[in-house]
Amino acid sequence: MAEHTVEDDNYFVREIEKNDGSILKMKQCFKGDVGCVVWDAAIVLSKYLETKQFYDPKTGVNRWVHKSVLELGSGTGVVGLMAATLGAEVTVTDLEDLQSLLEVNIRDNQALVNSGSITAKVLKWGENVSEFLPHPHFILMADCIYYEQSVKPLVETLKLLAGPDTCIICCYEQRTVGINPEVEKSFFELLLRDFLCEEVPSEMQDPEFNSPDIRILLLRLAA
Repeated sequence: MAEHTVEDDNYFVREIEKNDGSILKMKQCFKGDVGCVVWDAAIVLSKYLETKQFYDPKTGVNRWVHKSVLELGSGTGVVGLMAATLGAEVTVTDLEDLQSLLEVNIRDNQALVNSGSITAKVLKWGENVSEFLPHPHFILMADCIYYEQSVKPLVETLKLLAGPDTCIICCYEQRTVGINPEVEKSFFELLLRDFLCEEVPSEMQDPEFNSPDIRILLLRLAA
């Protein structure tokens, strides 16, 4: 029987327009786990990476160029791809079963990646991270806080990956149903033992792509 791949008829495309008018075209799967679609928090984080504090061609500001960026729980890869198009050297990571989707989206958007670079690798939270060292300049996370059993491995992975100069940008949608509030509470209780946290106000986010329900946090290892 022929292998069924993400390139068959089981995906649909979501387009994300960059500030320069170019368009990231992200394949999503009709069926699959949470990593198979572009979540709103990923869009909000992607557009935040383009705000003038990080990237402003008119003034020559580009905090992404030649910076090492590691994305956790990349899913479709939209956040990492945005960073790569802005000049960052990006590694997008997720579980084995999402690698084919990541690879297809990287290939389909490669023309927009000029000065930057992007590769996909498997990273299971709580396991060895040695191949992702030295510590990256930035760690990006969009909507990674949803499984109770993943809270501790995720925080442990962040502690191993983050160096004293690493900035973690964590974006997530606050959800009030089911166990989501408890999972969120557990994550931050554990995280704030080792990290300092600063919330990004809405006026510092993209003026169009932001939401009261979606928070962006800047995290750094406590001294």
